[in-house]
Amino acid sequence: MYQQYPVADTFGVSAPASMTVEGFVPANNPYVPVQKPYVFRREPLRDVLAFFRNPNGDGLYITGPTGSGKTSLIEQAAARLHWGVHAVAGHGRLEFNDLLGQFVLTGNGTMKWTDGPLTSAVRHGHVLLLNEIDATDPAELLGLNDIVEGKPLMIAATDEVVMPHPKFRLVATGNSAGAGDQSGLYQGVTRQSMAFMDRFRFMEVGYPEPDDEMSMLERAVPTMPLSIRERMIQLANEIRKVFIGGSDSAGLLSITMSTRSLLRWAQLSANYKGSPNALAYALDRALVLRGDAAEREAIHRLAQDVFGSDWQV
Repeated sequence: MYQQYPVADTFGVSAPASMTVEGFVPANNPYVPVQKPYVFRREPLRDVLAFFRNPNGDGLYITGPTGSGKTSLIEQAAARLHWGVHAVAGHGRLEFNDLLGQFVLTGNGTMKWTDGPLTSAVRHGHVLLLNEIDATDPAELLGLNDIVEGKPLMIAATDEVVMPHPKFRLVATGNSAGAGDQSGLYQGVTRQSMAFMDRFRFMEVGYPEPDDEMSMLERAVPTMPLSIRERMIQLANEIRKVFIGGSDSAGLLSITMSTRSLLRWAQLSANYKGSPNALAYALDRALVLRGDAAEREAIHRLAQDVFGSDWQV
């Protein structure tokens, strides 16, 4: 049922050959995420694997800016360990009962209980991944307090008591750390209960280092010239500085160049290769058209500064 995976070979990072982490034996589990090309960063991976190995009665809360890879880190780590994942998007109307499950009508007119993502994860030893958890009503999340600590899951509708599988893990992601959004950049973020937050260990995931993003671009668009990829990453970081307030023009942008957007820009640029103004055209469609007129002008101005005479709009 379980097997040991060598960290270095499994995740493509530098680690002693003797260092392993326990995962599941491959078994065609439909809840295991699809394995995709992925560049793991050493420090975030270390924290995730330590949590997978032994949560010690904690959940794991991953905070960081939009598009920094919070969700993909968990999914791709789980994919390589053949660990099932039930991903749920948090929102203001999400209720605890949505996580538990519900009765559904069968073909013969009877009602049958169907496990929700929480119950399935607890029962089968999967990861319950609550994305954008800070957009959820705090009162609804209090029902998770006991289960995070390893206590049985009580399903009042069926009078069933589900004992947590030893491999059950609860992971949450959010743009804030549960204290609300002081920046005003993320709509719908709410302040979470201190009692609930106290049940998590925290880790922060920022945008990848330039070398890591270069590795990602090399995999995504291997035919793109190195000089173009370098300047794409440079522009991405300039946009991020403005977005998060790290430059004189702080506050001008309400959109940012996430790693996801950077890869989209590179792939679109490759698709439009040979067309007039391919880089600018692709950038508009990957990111810029989400902004208002002032934001579009600001990003184009940053692009002109980075690319110089190679930039055309």
